[in-house]
Amino acid sequence: MKKRSRGWVVLAGMLAAMQIVLAACSSGGTKTGSAENSSAPASGKVTELTLWHMEEPPNRVARFKEIVDAFNAANPDIKITPQVQSWDDAYSKFPAAIQAGNGPDLLFTIPDYTTLIKELGVVQPVDDIINSINATHKFQATSLTPYQYEDHTWAVPVYGMVQALWYRKDLFSAAGLQPPSTWDELKTDAEKLTNGNTYGIALPASKSMATDQVLYSFLVTGGAKSIINGSNQVTFDNEKTVKAYQMYSDLLKFSPPDSNTYTWGEPQAQFNAGKAAMAIEKGQYLSTFESESGRPASDLGVVPMPVADGGEAGSIYYSNGIMVLTKDEAKKEAIKKFFEFLFEPETYGKFVNAEPGLFLPVTEDGSKADSFWNDPVISKYKSQVQVLIDAAGKGALFGFTDGVASKIGKVAGPNYIAQTLEQMTSKGMSAADAVKWGQAQIEEAVK
Repeated sequence: MKKRSRGWVVLAGMLAAMQIVLAACSSGGTKTGSAENSSAPASGKVTELTLWHMEEPPNRVARFKEIVDAFNAANPDIKITPQVQSWDDAYSKFPAAIQAGNGPDLLFTIPDYTTLIKELGVVQPVDDIINSINATHKFQATSLTPYQYEDHTWAVPVYGMVQALWYRKDLFSAAGLQPPSTWDELKTDAEKLTNGNTYGIALPASKSMATDQVLYSFLVTGGAKSIINGSNQVTFDNEKTVKAYQMYSDLLKFSPPDSNTYTWGEPQAQFNAGKAAMAIEKGQYLSTFESESGRPASDLGVVPMPVADGGEAGSIYYSNGIMVLTKDEAKKEAIKKFFEFLFEPETYGKFVNAEPGLFLPVTEDGSKADSFWNDPVISKYKSQVQVLIDAAGKGALFGFTDGVASKIGKVAGPNYIAQTLEQMTSKGMSAADAVKWGQAQIEEAVK
């Protein structure tokens, strides 16, 4: 998921003509503005909905379509059309398309993205849907909190993602090491496991969301998770943040030399190739480990993020949700039916396992459902998946730890967390000076 800068008003004015054409081609012309409001369809007519999601890998596309097709078959008076979009366009092109009335009825989202699309005035509260689903299936608190502010809930969480420390049990065993639980142990292990062309850890260090995410897990475990509060006051520049950046910089000495180009895929490739003994990421490591590493599933280890002295247990946690962008009452009733269908355990487990291990259940009964645990990948890595589920309960997300920072998207989009690291890796700044730079940039962004 990549992001771009967004001066919304300027962006809409400059790019509207081109983007409206592009968006209309991809959306099928589904309207989200006031012109779409209509009474419920007459008997025999079909309520049509367009859903945009940004999960582009073919296995995810196929599973989402399978779920939607099953719903459509069970509800012949409703037709949902899923359309695959890109996170590359979500921040740069979607706003203009939505403002022009060429957006979808349902749009996948993450918490900071919701705050930005909400500024357009089209996001509808989903309190009734949340209350209905919560009464039956019980949402996990960490999944709901980032979407609840201004007396409403603004998206329906559908799956979560959490980071943990992955380690190669075979490489640790050969070195006579146990997986680390503290920052000191992590650094020591990374150094001991670095030898020749084998590195102790593979970390992203590019200007990217991948780097933002891993760095933020260090901010959490370093005790510096609150970088901006609900009043958009920036608290980034402090001793614990500096300590986290210094730790990350120290670990990069034991990461491959081209780490400054890494996003999500490269650390996983190094890890599976046995060229890196550790990596910090979400649960996508499960599905390809055996085929890419040639090692048995038992060699894939995972533990919670190591914690600094004076820090706290946890890591970054993303609750991925779906926003409702239509005011049409008939469509809203159809959408409610869709969510009721989606969260039934038999359906929901299949939906979450569109990417086994990466997508985690956000409901209590979903995390216990046979349809979730009986997946071939999940059943092979039950203990690893349980580590991820437990970690999700301690997860945090920048901009949502001390109230909800309505302008957090202006921090996430330009990747200021990652850019702060670049001041160290590319420009030679000290951790303290880099963090001061980051504070200034974030303050300017949220004015």
